[in-house]
Amino acid sequence: MTGRVSGKAALITGAAGGLGQAMAHMLAREGAKVAVTDVNLAGAQALADAINADHPDMAFAFAHDVASEAQWVSVIEAATAAMGGLSILVNNAGVGGPLSFVEDDTVENWQRQYEINLRSVMFGCKHAMPHLRASAPASIINISSIAGLAAAPGMGAYNATKAGVWMYTKTIALEAAKQEWNVRCNSVHPVFIKTPILDPFIAMAGGDEDKAHERLARGIPLKRIGEPDDVAYCVLYLASDESKFVTGSEFRIDGGMTAQ
Repeated sequence: MTGRVSGKAALITGAAGGLGQAMAHMLAREGAKVAVTDVNLAGAQALADAINADHPDMAFAFAHDVASEAQWVSVIEAATAAMGGLSILVNNAGVGGPLSFVEDDTVENWQRQYEINLRSVMFGCKHAMPHLRASAPASIINISSIAGLAAAPGMGAYNATKAGVWMYTKTIALEAAKQEWNVRCNSVHPVFIKTPILDPFIAMAGGDEDKAHERLARGIPLKRIGEPDDVAYCVLYLASDESKFVTGSEFRIDGGMTAQ
């Protein structure tokens, strides 16, 4: 099947690398225009250039600090103008933090993760909604984490903010449904995926990537960690009209980890 999101326009945050990069390539390959945003403008521009090399005039790059409400307003306006509309929002930008147990945790750690992981999702949904409604049928896809469903010691801020994304997603889904806006909202919950977010685990394994991946895979029933496209394919489904009766749901991309 090809052209699964033809005619649609997507904004993807945190797209300069990792999951965002994979999502952008996949959505563009399946026919959507993509606005890729990141605090790393050079990285976002390199991604847009790579996409446009294969799919001319389909990608646009914007500098974007998702913790800034003012930047959300300006980026959404610019992206909507560049693409001629907005029908897909992927709130992908996020950060982790140091392993920090309750007595040693800091307000600064919580504040940073709250602003980037959770509050930014509210900004995105709030300011994109009028444009999504105008381009309906539309879809909001919030990237949470398995850590938003299953807690781990030393990850209080990350667990809490990613759980907040999960529950906020359901609120937006219900609000949009009750208003009959034809804007769906779902969350995606990956476990360990081969992206730079695993670099700290590789460092703890003495720089041995294979050893780090093997350790992380031990708790996953499929006995491997994920690829970025494993998440991107889920995003593609949720962005497309194939999922027109799916809203307020969470999608676990975890190799069976939370089924145990």
